[in-house]
Amino acid sequence: MKRKSLYKSFLLLCLCTLMFFPIQARASEAEEQTEINVQELVMEHTSDSHEWHITTINGSHVSIPLPIIVYTSQGLQTFMSSRFHEGDGVYNGLYLNEDGKICEKDASGQEQKVWDFSITKNVLQLWIVVALLLVIFLYCARWYKNKRPEDEAPKGFVGFIEMFVMFVYNDIIKETIDEKHYRFFAPYLLTVFFFIFISNLIGLVPIFPGGANLTGNIAITFFLALCTMLLTNIFGNKHYWKDIFWPDVPWWLKAPIPILPVIELFGVFTKPFALMIRLFANIFGGHAVAISLTCVIFITCQMGLSKGAAISPISVLLMIFMDLLEVLVAFIQAFVFTMLSSVFIGLSHQGGEEH
Repeated sequence: MKRKSLYKSFLLLCLCTLMFFPIQARASEAEEQTEINVQELVMEHTSDSHEWHITTINGSHVSIPLPIIVYTSQGLQTFMSSRFHEGDGVYNGLYLNEDGKICEKDASGQEQKVWDFSITKNVLQLWIVVALLLVIFLYCARWYKNKRPEDEAPKGFVGFIEMFVMFVYNDIIKETIDEKHYRFFAPYLLTVFFFIFISNLIGLVPIFPGGANLTGNIAITFFLALCTMLLTNIFGNKHYWKDIFWPDVPWWLKAPIPILPVIELFGVFTKPFALMIRLFANIFGGHAVAISLTCVIFITCQMGLSKGAAISPISVLLMIFMDLLEVLVAFIQAFVFTMLSSVFIGLSHQGGEEH
């Protein structure tokens, strides 16, 4: 039993050490050239891109090129992103600017942005997460096929997934949405929970098919928050809208100056905004801190070998701690987003019913 525990601890240590190997390789290269720019490294590894960088070996970048699909003044163009690394970095009049955006120059030499429909790193990661979710739930659905309620409870992987489903369904959805409506919103809330949870977990894997900062991209969190806002307001009952435009408060708070209605209407937009920023900031911040701790090793080594040898073990331990903490954060952020979405939806159905 002790031997098994030792093996598990060793494997966990190897996994955590591997987590930021690509960052270490890139930082080693930067150390040979100039001082490490921590901000540049953080932004590079947390932003979207047109290629999937894996690692750097002897100064050569190992990357997976992704399809470029753009509509320009010359019409629709499709090619692989590796074309930008050939020659002077310009292909068919297109190039990547300092922000990593695809641009072209007009007749006067001015930079013009194009309509970009490319499959970027985050888009590909999104497809991978969706495919993974389909595989997981189709597999679980196959197990439940032809099963009866009195049959033995599932074990192993199916039982593990059922534990999360029942937790979200019973302890979040049913507790925050009234009994007449919770079944209607359950599919969306369960999908949101597992999408965020799986995206966060796969984002901790350092190499392909993981490593993309999906939920740390504000466009993704914006869309999730927008879906919650639409479900909350489109399906809200009459009492919900009455509380916004004509709440039960003293008349002088509603007329002649609609102080409280304006505040309530403002809250319709601030609630989903808080959802968006909360998820984005926590995931982005966690990745940024972990990468910064990795850079500490190389910064201290530049200050001297003795200082680097003294600080590096501490930095490695902090990296391992951050990796383990990020696993917990992956669950907490999925839980918080789902819970708050369920609360907002539940509040839009309380206080009265339509007749």
